[in-house]
This record gives sequence, C-alpha cells and structure tokens, in this order.
Amino acid sequence: MPVKSKLLCVAALVACQPLKVPAQDQAAPSADEQTIGQIIRDVRKELVTLPNFGVFDHLWFGLKDRTVVLRGYASRPTLKSSAENVVKKVKNVEAVTNEIEVLPVSPNDDRIRAAVYARIYGHPSLQRYTSNRGGGRNISRIQVATGITNNPPIGYHAIRIIVKNGEVTLFGIVDNEGDFAIAEMQARMTPGTFTIFNELEVAKEDKSK
Repeated sequence: MPVKSKLLCVAALVACQPLKVPAQDQAAPSADEQTIGQIIRDVRKELVTLPNFGVFDHLWFGLKDRTVVLRGYASRPTLKSSAENVVKKVKNVEAVTNEIEVLPVSPNDDRIRAAVYARIYGHPSLQRYTSNRGGGRNISRIQVATGITNNPPIGYHAIRIIVKNGEVTLFGIVDNEGDFAIAEMQARMTPGTFTIFNELEVAKEDKSK
C-alpha cells in the first residue's frame, strides 16, 4: 500500500542502511513505494554531503506523505537552513517541516565539545571511527580559542558528539560493546560535563562468517 497519512521514520544519517530489495516471492513495490524509496535515498544523500554537517551535529528525517520532516541537532544555525534548502529541491518532495534544534551558543559547551572529541577520537580503540588522521590529537589551540563549533574537525566521524548546556549525548554506530563502553567512559572522564547520554548503537554481527 502507498505510504500515506503517517510518519515514516528514517534511521539517523550516520546509521543508514541501504533499502532492502524485495525477495523474488514478494510483490514488486508499487510506483508510489518506488517514489518514496527514491525520495529517502535522495534526501539522505543531500544531507550527508552538506559541507557544514559535522561531528557536532546529528540529523535524521521522516516522511509524511511526500512531506519531509527534518529533525536532529545543529551546532550552527546555518546547518538548519541549508538542510531545509537542499531537501526542498529534491524531486517529488512537496513540502519540508524543519524541526531541527539549533544548539545554544555557549563557550563552555564549546570547550566540552573539544575535550570530548579529543578523548574519544584520541583513544586508540576509537580512532578507526574517523577519517581524521591523528584523531583527537589534531585539535589545535586556535580551534579551541576561536570556538571549535565554528571550526570543527573535518572528515568522516561515526560517533557524533552533541553538547547542550553541559549535557553530552553520543549518537552513531560502533562495532562492538567494548567500543560502546569505551566511548561512554571517555565522555564521562571529560571535566565539566554534567550528564552523559549514550545513544550509540552496536552494529549487528555478521553471523554468516
């Protein structure tokens, strides 16, 4: 049946998996279902390639009919507006509801972002979750002094660090329970953090091996 009159939730961008191809004994998807699937792929592609989408941001979206509902956290206001602008241009998208929360500007939160980043991506077991060579060791004094939110580390980051009024939430996917625990421990060891919420997901093991 066509997807109508309900919100179709889509996984967080850092955790997205390809849409499954129907088995041969299942009915082929309808034209409307194919369109919805293409919208999901196109919106996901546009969001993950935004130049201002970084390690201190976390986005996800859903569909209601052909209205895209944007949600998540943006460390910079420009991300909220640019996300809406690119999604509006996706073929077959009829409307965009932008519910992305812009995180408050706070020098203390900025300091926490830099410190948590250094502890997580500077840990030997977690450096593989970023393409940023050197992990947390690459944060310069200039980045910290000028505000790391305005000059975040570049590259791919599987673990997203969201900081709001001293509270830290980790999003993303890690390979195993050990890395899940290490990431949380590293965040908890950061001075000045008030509360740590670990929303990381552990990737399912491939039992076929």
